[in-house]
Amino acid sequence: MSWLQLALIAARDQVPLLEVVLENAGALAVTLDDPEDHGPYQPEMLRPADLSLLEPAPGAMPLWALVRVTALFEDCPEARASAEQAATLLRDSLAAPATLEALADQVWERAWLEHWRPQRFGHRLWVCPHEQAPPAASTMPPPVIVSLDPGLAFGTGSHPTTALCLAWLDSLDLRGKTVIDYGCGSGILAIAALKLGAAQALAIDYDPQALTATLSNAQANGVADRLQVQDTETKPTRPAEVVVANILAGILIELAPTLTNLCTANAQVALSGLLEPQIPPVLAAYREHITFAAPVIQNQWALLSGQAHHSR
Repeated sequence: MSWLQLALIAARDQVPLLEVVLENAGALAVTLDDPEDHGPYQPEMLRPADLSLLEPAPGAMPLWALVRVTALFEDCPEARASAEQAATLLRDSLAAPATLEALADQVWERAWLEHWRPQRFGHRLWVCPHEQAPPAASTMPPPVIVSLDPGLAFGTGSHPTTALCLAWLDSLDLRGKTVIDYGCGSGILAIAALKLGAAQALAIDYDPQALTATLSNAQANGVADRLQVQDTETKPTRPAEVVVANILAGILIELAPTLTNLCTANAQVALSGLLEPQIPPVLAAYREHITFAAPVIQNQWALLSGQAHHSR
């Protein structure tokens, strides 16, 4: 089975815009690297080896004046049309013409795993490829490990929004709590919450592939017995004490009534997937029901966290 990879080159300050547009277009993964690796500002036909390129580590910024942004899509007519539409929409923001090419899934996954290493979020939470462990020196506090490999429903913690959510979960006392992960993707946030002591977690996504990946990853981490998955068309039967949604600003605003109704009184809430300029409208959509702390910013992406103050 093959996948489509869209490659774009743009100035560094345009990268957040490109990421939002590509994610809205249905990209399964977005990665950044130096365009000089592919010729001086001239995109080449992509090679399988290109797939080993990673996003910057959490807290890091690309040093390049121009950045090569690549997005992975499913190889089907609908996804191809969506990728082409995104490239057209972004045309005026690019430093060179976009390129689109099919890639083999097996090569992509193997190349990525060769370069992905354990990452820590907060004080004790680690996300590691299967059969890898945190560095030997990282034993205090004792590490909480989520084992996860890249897959179709992407989410390994490399993107700043996921990193922010993971660090937030690490900061909470989740022992015995119920958690809802809305827009679960790979299930990384729900699984991390369970590894950190949550009693039960509900992972929700509109994409059946995401729910399949979440269940598979939960089984690999030994928490499937405490995890439930469901699609967005199914109404949850009860609210949760912790609610996290790592989606996009526009969708967060649309989902404000849904997400606030998923909160118990005094629930802890985290919203991410938005850029700094998008903070005010998202705050406005939730302010009636949630008291927010100061936003946490990483690489222009924001996390809004707070406490619900309504009663169902």
